[in-house]
Amino acid sequence: MSLLQDIVIVGGGTAGWMTAAALSTVLRGRYRIRVVESDEIGTVGVGEATIPMIQRFNRVVGIDENEFLRETGGTFKLGIEFVDWGRVGDRYMHGFGRLGQDLWSVPFEQYWHRMRALGRAQPLEQYCITRMAAKANKFMPPRTDFGNSPLADIAYAYHFDAHLYARYLRGLSEARGVLRTEGRITHATRRGEGAHAGHVDAVVLESGERIAGELFIDCSGFRGLLIEQTLQTGFEDWTHWLPCDRALAVPSESVKPLTPYTRSTAHRAGWQWRIPLQHRIGNGHVYCSAHVSDDEAAATLLAHLDGKPLADPRPIRFRTGMRRLAWNENVIAIGLAGGFLEPLESTSIHLIQQAVQQLLDFFPDRGFSAPDIAEFNRHSRFHWERIRDFIILHYHLNQRDDSAFWQACAHMTVPDTLREKLDLYRSHGRIVRRDNELFSEVGWIQVMEGQNLTPLRHHPLAELRDEPDTVEYLEGVREVVAKCVAFMPDHAAYVAEHCAAKPAPHPA
Repeated sequence: MSLLQDIVIVGGGTAGWMTAAALSTVLRGRYRIRVVESDEIGTVGVGEATIPMIQRFNRVVGIDENEFLRETGGTFKLGIEFVDWGRVGDRYMHGFGRLGQDLWSVPFEQYWHRMRALGRAQPLEQYCITRMAAKANKFMPPRTDFGNSPLADIAYAYHFDAHLYARYLRGLSEARGVLRTEGRITHATRRGEGAHAGHVDAVVLESGERIAGELFIDCSGFRGLLIEQTLQTGFEDWTHWLPCDRALAVPSESVKPLTPYTRSTAHRAGWQWRIPLQHRIGNGHVYCSAHVSDDEAAATLLAHLDGKPLADPRPIRFRTGMRRLAWNENVIAIGLAGGFLEPLESTSIHLIQQAVQQLLDFFPDRGFSAPDIAEFNRHSRFHWERIRDFIILHYHLNQRDDSAFWQACAHMTVPDTLREKLDLYRSHGRIVRRDNELFSEVGWIQVMEGQNLTPLRHHPLAELRDEPDTVEYLEGVREVVAKCVAFMPDHAAYVAEHCAAKPAPHPA
């Protein structure tokens, strides 16, 4: 086996430095890793909210949770609140972690479906500790010393400043031997002959410096410097399903309380995010330019801030979709270079993490095995498409009649993979998770129920328990969740005690 030696990461930002941090941790100095980035080129940086899998990444690269949150002005996240998505006036939470407590062989929600139809169940949120804790602005990490308690099932993620996270990871990576080269890349060169003709062999800087490599990781953002401009891989456009094509981002002053959840509020032709950090709130308006002007979108964004804006809204243009190949020749696209899905369910940073894990799973030698590359691309496509379906679900499953945008979303033809899930749920409230796709049954049911999709029937085996016993079971779960939430400390108090940030980060 002929091992490669030189890995070049093109572009820094969150994608580049997450990749560098992971590779420098796992490869243990056996490979030369270089990050080429330019301070003159800005990063998009809209991804400040995450999902619980980020904890695994941070553990792998050896990050102390409290230190990381202090350095990035971070807070904790128990879920995402959706406002006005089903109908104007609706509000629901997609909370992390478990829902209820399973009983026998039928999932918890099937007993809830049965009792709800009889008018004998409380709202679904009351059986989920993260949803109720988020509403009460409570937080604590899971406690396993309480035995079989919902306190052991607290799943959480983070809000943080993505620019400060990249800087934090850069320091960690450089301490582990990663080299950083400052400079703007003008073009790349390719091999003209031999076994790997067509492979990228170097990137060239404005200064004329030539940086050679064997494996290139393209983290150059939307421009896709290597994967698209050099290799012309092609892009699969999904705007017929996800028509939003622009965003405006602006930080605002902090307000109380310090909420442990992200908020997504639907507007006339898009939606607005709200991400609370320790020293500011990150806000943005994702919208469809065919249905609303830039000026109107900016006015809507600024009118719905909780605090005073700290900068002018920053425009971002994008096209939803993915590269036809995430791995082409000896180039792997990670982050925005690989595609874009709007951050409705906070998956942007997770897709970076997923790609890095796949790179480690299929790490190449100098042979660059074609079957390995094909399987990498199959995995990548699967995860992108399943996350795409989950985001489409939010748009499609609406009953709003206040704009042509929402009506078009409600009546569009959705991918077959999403249609199958909707049909299964309408029939008996069943959700099937395939091939370890990202979002579990709990995530799907919360969005479907939150946006007013009610099954026609429930699982027949939910009838095997007597109605009084089932009511008692549900009520017991609800009461335990309520007691656990009452026990939990205030989110702001927990942050202040364990991970209060250093002087306020500069707003991004």
